[in-house]
Amino acid sequence: MQQPEFVHQYVSESVGPLELVVSSKGVRSISFIPHDSRAIVTEGHPIMDRLVEELDLYFSGKLKTFSVPLDPAAGTVFQRLVWDELTRIPYGETRTYGEIAEAVGIRRGARAVGLANRSNWIPIVIPCHRVIRANGSLGGYASGTDIKRRLLELEGVKL
Repeated sequence: MQQPEFVHQYVSESVGPLELVVSSKGVRSISFIPHDSRAIVTEGHPIMDRLVEELDLYFSGKLKTFSVPLDPAAGTVFQRLVWDELTRIPYGETRTYGEIAEAVGIRRGARAVGLANRSNWIPIVIPCHRVIRANGSLGGYASGTDIKRRLLELEGVKL
């Protein structure tokens, strides 16, 4: 039996509207959505309330590390290894796709790391935006490199 999910629309001046989905166990997904989406509000759910509070603090520059529990909607063992490693990248720092691959034990696995990043259900909280190419360029981002750039600039990363 699938657990119920709760949905909330959150708007950030930095990246625009986000759709937040939580379960009774943790954050299921964060999605970048169009500006003209209909507002959805879930109130009184403790995990949703905590996620919104932490996002507010993050976007105001007052939160460096998220502590809200996670419950990704999907993910292979390898993807989860990569996502776990991403949570170890400190606020305001970056790592290369190759460095993440080495850290999870896959030499020459930079492309596989890129694919795992693209499948990240919980961007921002699982900071796939902090992963860049070895030459210092941004690389890809599922929601566009403009959003990736804005998130890195918010964290004070010099591009």
